[in-house]
Amino acid sequence: MKRNWKVGDLAKQTGLTVRTLRFYDQIGLFSPSGKTESGHRLYDESDLSRLQQIISLKELGLSLEEVKSVLNDEQISPVEIVNLQIARIKEQIKLQQMLLEQLHHVSKSMQGMAPLAVEDFTDLMQAIKKSHEKLVIGRRTSWEHHLDLLGDFIAEEERESKSKED
Repeated sequence: MKRNWKVGDLAKQTGLTVRTLRFYDQIGLFSPSGKTESGHRLYDESDLSRLQQIISLKELGLSLEEVKSVLNDEQISPVEIVNLQIARIKEQIKLQQMLLEQLHHVSKSMQGMAPLAVEDFTDLMQAIKKSHEKLVIGRRTSWEHHLDLLGDFIAEEERESKSKED
């Protein structure tokens, strides 16, 4: 049996906002494979696969226009997209491991009351900066998501308020 999701259900399942999914549809990046008789968007399993590819490519730093081009021209296979994501995560792990090693080194030196070299501090600061940049990007994305949810909530409240007035 084929499963279908309405836009709100898909948003809940994926952590995206309804607004984002509608925008993707509006720009022709991610359109539903069907609609209900009342005109509601319906997404199926093949749509989920495309959405996963979109999210993966976005996380790799591509703009929406670039994502659209890559997917429409089939320049890269779904397996290659997953492999690119694996490589990105391995790089993130490597950065975190470097930071952890630097912190251990500084901690051991401080506990042994040994003076730290300038290079110890500069290496640590560089590792922190690289790690921090990734964290800031993640937090910004999270805030954008929460603001989208708030905007959706306010819009729904306004619609309900107008319905009650009518």
